[in-house]
Amino acid sequence: MKAVRGRFSGPLLGAVFVVGASVLWGTTGTVATFAPSVSPLAIGAVAMGVGGLLQALYAVHPIASHWGSLRGRWLLVSLGAAAVAVYPLAFYSSMHLAGVALGTVVSIGSAPLASAIIERFAERKVLTRRWMLGALIGVAGAGLLCFAGGGAERPGALAEPWAAPAGIVLGLVAGVTYALYSWAAHRLISGGVSSRAAMGAVFGLGGVLLMPVLAVTGGPLLESWGNFTVGAYMALVPMFAGYVLFGWGLARVRASTATGLSLMETVVAAVLAVVVVGERLPSLGWLGVVMVLASLFVLTPRQPARTPPKA
Repeated sequence: MKAVRGRFSGPLLGAVFVVGASVLWGTTGTVATFAPSVSPLAIGAVAMGVGGLLQALYAVHPIASHWGSLRGRWLLVSLGAAAVAVYPLAFYSSMHLAGVALGTVVSIGSAPLASAIIERFAERKVLTRRWMLGALIGVAGAGLLCFAGGGAERPGALAEPWAAPAGIVLGLVAGVTYALYSWAAHRLISGGVSSRAAMGAVFGLGGVLLMPVLAVTGGPLLESWGNFTVGAYMALVPMFAGYVLFGWGLARVRASTATGLSLMETVVAAVLAVVVVGERLPSLGWLGVVMVLASLFVLTPRQPARTPPKA
Protein backbone atom coordinates (compact mmCIF):
# COMPACT_ATOMS: atom_id res chain seq x y z
CA MET A 1 0.00 0.00 0.00
CA LYS A 2 2.81 2.39 0.89
CA ALA A 3 4.55 1.60 -2.41
CA VAL A 4 1.38 2.37 -4.36
CA ARG A 5 0.95 5.65 -2.48
CA GLY A 6 4.57 6.63 -3.13
CA ARG A 7 4.26 5.75 -6.79
CA PHE A 8 1.13 7.87 -7.20
CA SER A 9 2.60 10.79 -5.29
CA GLY A 10 5.54 11.15 -7.67
CA PRO A 11 5.67 11.50 -11.47
CA LEU A 12 2.29 9.86 -11.99
CA LEU A 13 0.58 12.47 -9.82
CA GLY A 14 2.57 15.15 -11.61
CA ALA A 15 1.22 13.84 -14.93
CA VAL A 16 -2.33 13.98 -13.53
CA PHE A 17 -1.81 17.62 -12.52
CA VAL A 18 -0.49 18.56 -15.98
CA VAL A 19 -3.32 16.79 -17.80
CA GLY A 20 -5.85 18.46 -15.48
CA ALA A 21 -4.33 21.85 -16.28
CA SER A 22 -4.42 21.03 -20.00
CA VAL A 23 -8.14 20.24 -19.84
CA LEU A 24 -8.78 23.69 -18.33
CA TRP A 25 -6.56 25.38 -20.94
CA GLY A 26 -8.39 23.58 -23.73
CA THR A 27 -11.54 25.57 -22.94
CA THR A 28 -9.98 28.98 -23.55
CA GLY A 29 -10.31 29.18 -27.32
CA THR A 30 -13.97 28.23 -27.27
CA VAL A 31 -14.77 30.58 -24.37
CA ALA A 32 -13.03 33.43 -26.22
CA THR A 33 -15.50 33.08 -29.09
CA PHE A 34 -18.27 34.23 -26.72
CA ALA A 35 -16.68 37.70 -26.67
CA PRO A 36 -16.23 38.43 -30.41
CA SER A 37 -15.93 42.19 -29.86
CA VAL A 38 -12.87 41.71 -27.62
CA SER A 39 -9.56 41.57 -29.48
CA PRO A 40 -7.24 38.56 -29.05
CA LEU A 41 -4.64 40.87 -27.51
CA ALA A 42 -7.13 41.92 -24.82
CA ILE A 43 -8.17 38.31 -24.21
CA GLY A 44 -4.54 37.25 -23.83
CA ALA A 45 -3.66 40.20 -21.61
CA VAL A 46 -6.59 39.72 -19.23
CA ALA A 47 -6.13 35.95 -19.09
CA MET A 48 -2.41 35.73 -18.46
CA GLY A 49 -2.03 39.23 -17.01
CA VAL A 50 -4.68 39.10 -14.31
CA GLY A 51 -4.13 35.36 -13.87
CA GLY A 52 -0.42 35.99 -13.37
CA LEU A 53 -1.04 38.67 -10.76
CA LEU A 54 -3.36 36.28 -8.93
CA GLN A 55 -0.56 33.69 -8.99
CA ALA A 56 1.74 36.23 -7.34
CA LEU A 57 -0.85 37.08 -4.66
CA TYR A 58 -1.40 33.38 -4.00
CA ALA A 59 2.35 32.96 -3.52
CA VAL A 60 3.22 36.10 -1.52
CA HIS A 61 4.60 34.21 1.49
CA PRO A 62 6.51 31.55 -0.53
CA ILE A 63 8.02 34.30 -2.70
CA ALA A 64 9.16 36.15 0.42
CA SER A 65 10.65 32.93 1.81
CA HIS A 66 12.58 32.25 -1.40
CA TRP A 67 13.38 35.88 -2.21
CA GLY A 68 17.13 35.38 -1.97
CA SER A 69 17.08 32.47 -4.42
CA LEU A 70 14.81 34.32 -6.81
CA ARG A 71 17.01 37.43 -6.76
CA GLY A 72 20.06 35.28 -7.35
CA ARG A 73 18.39 33.82 -10.44
CA TRP A 74 16.79 37.03 -11.66
CA LEU A 75 17.84 36.39 -15.27
CA LEU A 76 15.95 33.08 -15.33
CA VAL A 77 12.91 34.70 -13.69
CA SER A 78 13.00 37.57 -16.22
CA LEU A 79 13.35 35.19 -19.17
CA GLY A 80 10.36 33.17 -17.98
CA ALA A 81 8.32 36.32 -17.36
CA ALA A 82 9.06 37.69 -20.84
CA ALA A 83 7.91 34.38 -22.33
CA VAL A 84 4.75 34.52 -20.19
CA ALA A 85 4.00 37.99 -21.58
CA VAL A 86 4.53 37.03 -25.24
CA TYR A 87 2.76 33.66 -25.13
CA PRO A 88 -0.92 34.72 -24.71
CA LEU A 89 -0.63 37.52 -27.26
CA ALA A 90 0.69 35.06 -29.86
CA PHE A 91 -1.62 32.21 -28.81
CA TYR A 92 -4.94 34.07 -28.94
CA SER A 93 -3.94 35.93 -32.10
CA SER A 94 -3.14 32.56 -33.67
CA MET A 95 -6.61 31.24 -32.84
CA HIS A 96 -8.21 34.47 -34.10
CA LEU A 97 -6.46 34.18 -37.45
CA ALA A 98 -6.46 30.42 -38.02
CA GLY A 99 -9.43 29.19 -35.98
CA VAL A 100 -9.70 27.61 -32.53
CA ALA A 101 -8.69 24.06 -33.43
CA LEU A 102 -5.83 24.90 -35.81
CA GLY A 103 -4.41 27.70 -33.67
CA THR A 104 -4.42 25.56 -30.53
CA VAL A 105 -2.94 22.52 -32.26
CA VAL A 106 -0.01 24.46 -33.75
CA SER A 107 0.69 26.35 -30.52
CA ILE A 108 0.59 23.37 -28.18
CA GLY A 109 1.75 20.78 -30.70
CA SER A 110 5.03 22.61 -31.32
CA ALA A 111 5.81 23.05 -27.61
CA PRO A 112 7.16 19.53 -26.86
CA LEU A 113 9.75 19.79 -29.64
CA ALA A 114 10.75 23.29 -28.53
CA SER A 115 11.01 22.10 -24.93
CA ALA A 116 13.18 19.14 -25.95
CA ILE A 117 15.54 21.42 -27.88
CA ILE A 118 15.80 23.81 -24.92
CA GLU A 119 16.58 20.98 -22.47
CA ARG A 120 19.08 19.40 -24.88
CA PHE A 121 21.13 22.55 -25.43
CA ALA A 122 20.65 24.31 -22.07
CA GLU A 123 21.03 21.28 -19.80
CA ARG A 124 22.63 18.62 -22.04
CA LYS A 125 19.80 16.27 -21.13
CA VAL A 126 19.43 13.10 -23.18
CA LEU A 127 15.91 12.35 -24.34
CA THR A 128 14.68 8.86 -23.55
CA ARG A 129 13.37 6.55 -26.25
CA ARG A 130 10.05 6.46 -24.46
CA TRP A 131 9.75 10.25 -24.57
CA MET A 132 10.73 10.36 -28.25
CA LEU A 133 8.14 7.71 -29.11
CA GLY A 134 5.41 9.45 -27.12
CA ALA A 135 6.30 12.86 -28.54
CA LEU A 136 6.40 11.45 -32.08
CA ILE A 137 2.93 9.92 -31.71
CA GLY A 138 1.56 13.05 -30.06
CA VAL A 139 3.04 15.54 -32.50
CA ALA A 140 1.97 13.36 -35.44
CA GLY A 141 -1.55 13.30 -34.01
CA ALA A 142 -1.44 17.06 -33.53
CA GLY A 143 -0.19 17.33 -37.10
CA LEU A 144 -3.18 15.37 -38.36
CA LEU A 145 -5.43 17.68 -36.38
CA CYS A 146 -3.61 20.64 -37.94
CA PHE A 147 -3.89 19.20 -41.47
CA ALA A 148 -7.54 18.32 -41.01
CA GLY A 149 -8.26 21.68 -39.41
CA GLY A 150 -6.57 23.48 -42.29
CA GLY A 151 -9.24 22.22 -44.64
CA ALA A 152 -12.07 22.45 -42.16
CA GLU A 153 -14.59 25.19 -41.80
CA ARG A 154 -13.35 27.65 -39.20
CA PRO A 155 -16.13 29.90 -37.88
CA GLY A 156 -14.68 33.04 -36.33
CA ALA A 157 -11.39 32.82 -38.23
CA LEU A 158 -10.48 35.49 -40.75
CA ALA A 159 -11.25 34.60 -44.36
CA GLU A 160 -8.24 36.36 -45.91
CA PRO A 161 -5.74 33.98 -47.57
CA TRP A 162 -2.88 35.25 -45.40
CA ALA A 163 -4.75 34.66 -42.12
CA ALA A 164 -4.12 30.93 -41.70
CA PRO A 165 -0.36 31.10 -42.50
CA ALA A 166 0.03 34.09 -40.16
CA GLY A 167 -1.89 32.20 -37.49
CA ILE A 168 0.41 29.21 -37.89
CA VAL A 169 3.52 31.40 -37.50
CA LEU A 170 2.10 33.00 -34.37
CA GLY A 171 1.21 29.52 -33.12
CA LEU A 172 4.86 28.51 -33.46
CA VAL A 173 5.88 31.62 -31.48
CA ALA A 174 3.37 30.61 -28.80
CA GLY A 175 4.76 27.06 -28.71
CA VAL A 176 8.34 28.26 -28.23
CA THR A 177 7.42 30.75 -25.49
CA TYR A 178 5.26 28.14 -23.74
CA ALA A 179 8.21 25.75 -23.71
CA LEU A 180 10.51 28.54 -22.52
CA TYR A 181 8.51 29.60 -19.46
CA SER A 182 7.82 25.97 -18.58
CA TRP A 183 11.54 25.26 -18.65
CA ALA A 184 12.38 28.39 -16.64
CA ALA A 185 9.83 27.53 -13.94
CA HIS A 186 11.03 23.92 -13.80
CA ARG A 187 14.65 25.08 -13.43
CA LEU A 188 13.70 27.29 -10.50
CA ILE A 189 11.75 24.47 -8.85
CA SER A 190 14.52 21.92 -9.37
CA GLY A 191 16.93 24.48 -7.89
CA GLY A 192 15.09 24.42 -4.56
CA VAL A 193 12.44 27.12 -5.06
CA SER A 194 8.93 25.92 -4.18
CA SER A 195 6.48 25.56 -7.05
CA ARG A 196 4.23 28.31 -5.64
CA ALA A 197 7.14 30.74 -5.34
CA ALA A 198 8.52 29.91 -8.80
CA MET A 199 5.17 30.15 -10.56
CA GLY A 200 4.16 33.24 -8.59
CA ALA A 201 7.38 35.08 -9.42
CA VAL A 202 7.50 34.18 -13.11
CA PHE A 203 3.80 34.66 -13.78
CA GLY A 204 3.45 37.66 -11.50
CA LEU A 205 6.20 39.54 -13.34
CA GLY A 206 4.75 38.39 -16.65
CA GLY A 207 1.37 39.72 -15.54
CA VAL A 208 2.91 43.11 -14.77
CA LEU A 209 4.41 43.21 -18.28
CA LEU A 210 0.95 42.55 -19.76
CA MET A 211 -0.82 45.34 -17.86
CA PRO A 212 0.01 48.08 -20.44
CA VAL A 213 -1.44 45.86 -23.19
CA LEU A 214 -4.60 45.34 -21.12
CA ALA A 215 -4.86 49.08 -20.44
CA VAL A 216 -4.73 49.87 -24.18
CA THR A 217 -6.91 47.04 -25.51
CA GLY A 218 -9.14 46.01 -22.59
CA GLY A 219 -11.95 48.59 -22.93
CA PRO A 220 -14.40 46.16 -24.61
CA LEU A 221 -14.13 43.82 -21.62
CA LEU A 222 -16.15 46.37 -19.63
CA GLU A 223 -18.77 47.03 -22.31
CA SER A 224 -21.01 44.11 -21.36
CA TRP A 225 -21.47 41.50 -18.65
CA GLY A 226 -20.83 38.80 -21.26
CA ASN A 227 -17.41 40.19 -22.14
CA PHE A 228 -16.57 40.76 -18.48
CA THR A 229 -17.58 37.18 -17.62
CA VAL A 230 -15.35 35.80 -20.38
CA GLY A 231 -12.40 37.82 -19.09
CA ALA A 232 -13.04 36.77 -15.49
CA TYR A 233 -13.31 33.10 -16.46
CA MET A 234 -10.07 33.27 -18.45
CA ALA A 235 -8.14 34.79 -15.56
CA LEU A 236 -9.58 32.67 -12.74
CA VAL A 237 -10.07 29.18 -14.18
CA PRO A 238 -7.63 28.21 -16.96
CA MET A 239 -4.91 30.69 -16.05
CA PHE A 240 -4.94 30.86 -12.25
CA ALA A 241 -6.27 27.40 -11.35
CA GLY A 242 -4.71 25.78 -14.42
CA TYR A 243 -1.23 27.11 -13.74
CA VAL A 244 -1.42 26.21 -10.07
CA LEU A 245 -1.94 22.62 -11.22
CA PHE A 246 0.81 23.00 -13.81
CA GLY A 247 3.24 24.23 -11.17
CA TRP A 248 2.51 21.18 -9.04
CA GLY A 249 3.14 19.05 -12.10
CA LEU A 250 6.46 20.76 -12.92
CA ALA A 251 7.62 19.94 -9.39
CA ARG A 252 7.33 16.24 -10.27
CA VAL A 253 8.09 15.82 -13.98
CA ARG A 254 10.54 17.30 -16.49
CA ALA A 255 9.49 20.32 -18.54
CA SER A 256 9.67 18.29 -21.76
CA THR A 257 7.36 15.66 -20.25
CA ALA A 258 4.94 18.34 -19.05
CA THR A 259 4.76 20.03 -22.46
CA GLY A 260 4.25 16.62 -24.06
CA LEU A 261 1.39 15.77 -21.72
CA SER A 262 -0.19 19.15 -22.35
CA LEU A 263 -0.98 17.98 -25.88
CA MET A 264 -4.24 16.98 -24.19
CA GLU A 265 -5.20 20.64 -24.57
CA THR A 266 -5.38 20.18 -28.36
CA VAL A 267 -7.90 17.37 -27.97
CA VAL A 268 -10.13 19.36 -25.62
CA ALA A 269 -9.89 22.45 -27.84
CA ALA A 270 -10.68 20.49 -31.00
CA VAL A 271 -13.66 18.69 -29.47
CA LEU A 272 -15.10 21.89 -28.01
CA ALA A 273 -14.51 23.71 -31.30
CA VAL A 274 -16.62 21.07 -33.03
CA VAL A 275 -19.34 20.68 -30.37
CA VAL A 276 -19.70 24.31 -29.26
CA VAL A 277 -18.23 26.62 -31.91
CA GLY A 278 -19.45 24.62 -34.90
CA GLU A 279 -16.12 23.88 -36.58
CA ARG A 280 -16.07 20.69 -38.61
CA LEU A 281 -13.30 18.15 -38.13
CA PRO A 282 -12.78 15.46 -40.80
CA SER A 283 -12.01 11.83 -39.99
CA LEU A 284 -8.25 12.50 -40.15
CA GLY A 285 -8.71 15.01 -37.35
CA TRP A 286 -10.41 12.43 -35.16
CA LEU A 287 -7.57 10.00 -35.89
CA GLY A 288 -5.26 12.76 -34.62
CA VAL A 289 -7.31 12.98 -31.43
CA VAL A 290 -6.85 9.25 -30.85
CA MET A 291 -3.09 9.50 -31.48
CA VAL A 292 -2.70 12.38 -29.02
CA LEU A 293 -4.57 10.41 -26.38
CA ALA A 294 -2.33 7.40 -27.06
CA SER A 295 0.76 9.60 -26.65
CA LEU A 296 -0.39 10.56 -23.15
CA PHE A 297 -0.23 6.90 -22.14
CA VAL A 298 3.33 6.62 -23.47
CA LEU A 299 4.52 9.93 -22.00
CA THR A 300 3.09 9.38 -18.51
CA PRO A 301 6.04 8.52 -16.21
CA ARG A 302 6.02 5.07 -14.65
CA GLN A 303 8.85 5.22 -12.11
CA PRO A 304 8.39 6.88 -8.71
CA ALA A 305 9.99 10.22 -7.99
CA ARG A 306 12.95 10.47 -5.66
CA THR A 307 11.88 13.42 -3.53
CA PRO A 308 9.49 15.92 -5.13
CA PRO A 309 10.09 19.53 -4.02
CA LYS A 310 7.65 21.21 -1.70
CA ALA A 311 4.72 22.90 -3.38
